[in-house]
Amino acid sequence: MSELRELYQETILEHSRKPRNFGELPSASHKAEGYNPLCGDHYTIFVNLKDGAIDDIRFNGAGCAISKASASMMTQSLKGKTESEAEEIFSRFHDLVTGQQNGTDNLGKLAVFAGVSEFPLRVKCAALAWHALRAALRGDQQAISTE
Repeated sequence: MSELRELYQETILEHSRKPRNFGELPSASHKAEGYNPLCGDHYTIFVNLKDGAIDDIRFNGAGCAISKASASMMTQSLKGKTESEAEEIFSRFHDLVTGQQNGTDNLGKLAVFAGVSEFPLRVKCAALAWHALRAALRGDQQAISTE
């Protein structure tokens, strides 16, 4: 099991060092900010919806390795998904990082965040970008906070 944990840590570090879909999306039809005042993570999520699906998604900002990797992997996993599919993935991911889901079925590479549930303070880091995405899709104009 320690080899699997090491692989998960390596994946998180890789996405933190070289985040995918990082930067602004000038054509974004939706965007929202998320802020974790406890550790200073701050991200803006940019989404371009086309025909009810996520045509493009990017993020910008700064934060710890877990929050940046989570945002990076979120953008990869949600491109091409419908809004309802994104909401379903959000729910499964949230259950995973909060320890409410035992398995990692149907989450693919996002399963690397399973160990986060062992560290309650890090749950907010992993979930920040996801909450900002949810706010963006709902059209919320206020920055969301994990507090």
